[in-house]
Amino acid sequence: MTFTDRKILITGGNSGIGRALAEALQAAGNRIVITGRKPASLAETLEANPGMAGHVLDVTDAAALAAFPAQLLADHPDLDAVILNAGIMEAEDYTADPVALDVALRTIETNLTAPIRLAAALLPHLRSRPQAALVTVSSGLAFVPKAGNPVYSATKAAIHSWTQSLRHQLRGTSVAVHEIAPPLVATELTPGQSQVAAAMPLEAFTAEVMGMLGAAEVPDEVLVSRVRFQRDAEAEGRFDAAFAAING
Repeated sequence: MTFTDRKILITGGNSGIGRALAEALQAAGNRIVITGRKPASLAETLEANPGMAGHVLDVTDAAALAAFPAQLLADHPDLDAVILNAGIMEAEDYTADPVALDVALRTIETNLTAPIRLAAALLPHLRSRPQAALVTVSSGLAFVPKAGNPVYSATKAAIHSWTQSLRHQLRGTSVAVHEIAPPLVATELTPGQSQVAAAMPLEAFTAEVMGMLGAAEVPDEVLVSRVRFQRDAEAEGRFDAAFAAING
């Protein structure tokens, strides 16, 4: 599917990579629907982008998540694509006594369970469209984890694996399945991350991704050049060196 003149849902489209992609895809001639957990930032994003539609959605609220697909499709029966972007990243300490599990459970619910639930609910509709797409957002940390964020890294590895299986299952349908795997990008996914010198500028990341989404043949894995350090580490026999570089 080409990402032009389409109706696209982007979860977590009120900040960071999600907002940058929403704005860039709208500028490319698509009709965009976003979700956001925080009403204030969602409203600010919509005000800054006339024509963009939005829904408040906390993907950890099981009742809200279950009700959302029916409302979405009632409001947007022409939906062509879904970008499952919403995610959180928080530190964990497994040397603590006791080990707290609140971060782990919240991360799994947000980064893994919610995308699976949304995909399951929306795929019947997407399969009914002449051309459609399901896009997941994993991470370079799916391939070389950050030890301070073990469950985040694990959920992104799971998203990568899940995406590969979905792509195979849906290969004979109208639904193309793509995976965006960002490197460290200058957003506020974690506090202060936007100021980290090693982070890829958000504008550069978005431009490179849009170049691939705008191609006649969108790659299965949408990989900016900077994430190759992680994506190809194991295949190139340098996983240990990459792990040491990421984890100090």
